[in-house]
Amino acid sequence: METPQQGQPDLSGAPPGPHGYSSQREAHIKRLRRIEGQVRGLQRMVEEDVYCIDILTQVSASTKALQSFALSLLEEHLRHCVAAAVADGGPEADDKVAEATAAIARLLRS
Repeated sequence: METPQQGQPDLSGAPPGPHGYSSQREAHIKRLRRIEGQVRGLQRMVEEDVYCIDILTQVSASTKALQSFALSLLEEHLRHCVAAAVADGGPEADDKVAEATAAIARLLRS
């Protein structure tokens, strides 16, 4: 299934937006572009044969930036999608809580 806004496959089966992050979409895009720049900087550092520890320091910074983004997105998901499902009740509430729990487990493993 394709989402018309992004042209990317929707792997979750969730309906198209607005999602919990929608009100912060531009800020998230800006943040992801900054992270993308950090990762491109890593590639450049390797191409320029920069000292290993300096590259590892930047890897750590990029990793922390992605983790921070993931936590922000998770918080928005809990406040919007999960809270709405819980308020509505029924099996969808249990599904949303299980989905969020699985996402948290994935983040903890990374």
